[in-house]
Amino acid sequence: MSDMFEDSPSGDGPGNAPEFTVSELSGAVKRVIEGEFGLVRVRGEVGRVSRPASGHLYFDLKDDRSVIAAISWKGQVARMQVRPEEGMEVVAKGRMTTFPGQSKYQLIVEDVAPAGAGALMAMLEARRKKLAAEGLFDEGRKRPIPFLPKVIGVVTSPSGAVIRDILHRLRDRFPRHVLIWPVAVQGQACAPEVTAAIRGFNAIAPGGPVPRPDLIIVARGGGSLEDLWGFNEEAVVRAAAESEIPLISAVGHETDTTLIDFASDRRAPTPTAAAEIAVPVRLDLLASVDQQGARLSRSVAQGMAQRGQRLRDLARALPRPEALTQTAAQRFDLWAGRLAGALVLALGVKRAGLDRAGAPMRPRLLLDLVARRRDLLDRRDEALDRAARRRVERQAERLQRLEAKLPALLTEAGRGVAQGRARLAQAETRLDRATASHLADLGKRLSALERMRQTLGYGETLRRGYAVVRGEAGVVTSAQAARQAGPLEIEFHDGRFKPGSAAPKPLRPTPPKTPGEQGSLF
Repeated sequence: MSDMFEDSPSGDGPGNAPEFTVSELSGAVKRVIEGEFGLVRVRGEVGRVSRPASGHLYFDLKDDRSVIAAISWKGQVARMQVRPEEGMEVVAKGRMTTFPGQSKYQLIVEDVAPAGAGALMAMLEARRKKLAAEGLFDEGRKRPIPFLPKVIGVVTSPSGAVIRDILHRLRDRFPRHVLIWPVAVQGQACAPEVTAAIRGFNAIAPGGPVPRPDLIIVARGGGSLEDLWGFNEEAVVRAAAESEIPLISAVGHETDTTLIDFASDRRAPTPTAAAEIAVPVRLDLLASVDQQGARLSRSVAQGMAQRGQRLRDLARALPRPEALTQTAAQRFDLWAGRLAGALVLALGVKRAGLDRAGAPMRPRLLLDLVARRRDLLDRRDEALDRAARRRVERQAERLQRLEAKLPALLTEAGRGVAQGRARLAQAETRLDRATASHLADLGKRLSALERMRQTLGYGETLRRGYAVVRGEAGVVTSAQAARQAGPLEIEFHDGRFKPGSAAPKPLRPTPPKTPGEQGSLF
């Protein structure tokens, strides 16, 4: 091949070396490289990584001495399990080719796999330290899990066993309304779909047509480190840390750990355990409520009994209202009885003295004395009335003071009486309702029996064309009895008829009335 490009020994001309165009030479090189390296696996460290708007992925593979340009087309990138990142040691599988536009060779990468678990773990640890330094894993920012959420959002695959386990466990413990956001749980689409699901649940407005979840569960079954890698992506971790809704991560089994576990508010070892963390056991709650209700009933009953006993003890220490007023009433009656006799006696004495003194006086002076005496008597009566009223008022005030002390002591007893009256009123209401319902049922049964009686009675039979023949001795049921019965009477549904009797005369038509003529009433 080298001889073809050597000049002639004399140097006078090109000799027999062929001439190539640039495109021909580039094509020949391309065919040679693609023929020699049809499918290769290259191990190296990922260098510069670029993904323009076209969706293709450009990166470098390098070691300590050389660099190879690599490219993955958009469709190949979508099928990759692990996306290459700068600094990752990978094994790239693809085919060698050239790019004539820049006179360079490059590797068309179809798939990328980590060079080993150590490389993935190193990259995972570096990412964990970076996110932890930003405070995404701080315990202070984690929110408490609601005790009994009304709506639970689940981010998982709709076709796997995980969602069935979660729904089964929720149904056994405490059925809740569940919203499922279907996502891919591994592969290239896992991270963006899980991120969109978490942010989508947070974007639901409260009170809208779709209920906003009170709790989010991100769940996936177990798998290898590469299968769970989507939950280690930085976008997923940031979405979990930014979630305003409390989030439980249940990715993998108990021994599997992903970065979303550090950012979530609570980590569950398994998806089934996440359902157990999300809701309590309904039967346990009902038992606890029953116990609390029983304790409350006992406390109320004991408190009422103690207050009733205290009221009875205080009532025994108080005198009866009648006993407080009986003595005063007796004294009042005594003085009232004496007052009438004393007034009559004093009036008689004064009247006798006045008669004796006024006998010799002139009639006019006598009249003046009589008027003055009557005035004095009226004043005395008024004074006696005022004194009696003052005594009565003092006794009434004393009685009022005694009565004022009773309401405070009887209030507690009145409450119990009011409660008893309320319960009695409720019982009376239920009794009235039961009585009214029973009477209504009896009325319906009576109406049905009446309709049955009318249906089964002989009147309905007469309407169907039958008749009842009666004689002097009663109903005639045979021809022989009819011959011996004498006059007969036949009953139809619209009346009775005697054979041989004259038909009723028709009514005479009323002659027409001429205009202006007074009509007749007969």
